Amino acid sequence: MRRYFGRKLLVYGLTFFVAVTVNWMIPRFMPGDPVRSMLSRANVAQPAAVEAMRVHYTAMFGFDLPLWRQYLNFWGSLLRGDLGISIWLFPTPVTDVIIRAVPYTLGLLIPSILLSWVAGNRFGAFAARRRWLDNTVLPLGYVLTATPYMWLAILLAWAFGIVAGIFPVAGPYGFDLQPSWSWVFLGSLAQHWFLPFASLFLVAFGGWAIGMRNMIIYELEADYVNYLRALGAPMRLVRRYAFRNAILPQVTGLALQLGVLVAGALVTEIVFSYPGLGRLILQAIQNQDFFLLQGTFLFIVIGVLIANFVIDIAYVLVDPRTRTGTGGAA
Repeated sequence: MRRYFGRKLLVYGLTFFVAVTVNWMIPRFMPGDPVRSMLSRANVAQPAAVEAMRVHYTAMFGFDLPLWRQYLNFWGSLLRGDLGISIWLFPTPVTDVIIRAVPYTLGLLIPSILLSWVAGNRFGAFAARRRWLDNTVLPLGYVLTATPYMWLAILLAWAFGIVAGIFPVAGPYGFDLQPSWSWVFLGSLAQHWFLPFASLFLVAFGGWAIGMRNMIIYELEADYVNYLRALGAPMRLVRRYAFRNAILPQVTGLALQLGVLVAGALVTEIVFSYPGLGRLILQAIQNQDFFLLQGTFLFIVIGVLIANFVIDIAYVLVDPRTRTGTGGAA
């Protein structure tokens, strides 16, 4: 077991190093000069002052150094927990900007991932035993799982926000409210949260339901099921064993789909002007904020790697074959 998790940690460590390096490189291959973009927003009229400020900020942000030196400085700052200063929101530290956006993204991702996985697997297993429900859920599930997150978000915003007027379509809460623990604010927060959550939930729900439906049908035709039936085992017990075996590939699928779900959350936030990491990335690109872009990518990479590691641990706990294999390897 120790050797198994040691290999996993080594793989995750190498993945983290490569991903962070790529994230550092991406902004620097973008066209444009972030310092000039910053000065253009300052509306300084005197050319001499603009040039002096350009030289000052270029040196302050370290853009006058060779790329290899900037890369080493980046890792040195990262190991100290310093993500730099936001160019767009200068002089606000990148960490402070990200901390304000993270709760909104996590508030969308965690419920949509967990609820869609649980509900989709349960519903898919139930649909596999009902022909009329199977004929309904299968085409509906294919439509949902093939729908892009952003397109479904636009449809929900148009149908329930603009046409029906039931839910708001922009912002995290009412524009006339201030954050507080009042019921009015919490109710507005829930109303603005629902449509972004629903767009993420529905797409993921369709995929999990189809996957579990197919796995249940496959398991019910396996040899051990025929053996249990020959022994006269009750159908409830047979289905329980089939579900426990069918859930294992779904756990693996959850690890593989995390990146897709995170990307879906980012574009959904842009559609609804939701102030999470997705909208932050868009604003960082528009304002050529290298450090903010690096910080948001870094948080996403760390979050996905931690979630995958947790899923690896869960897989060992739910699959006795994996525990036997790791025990034998140790």
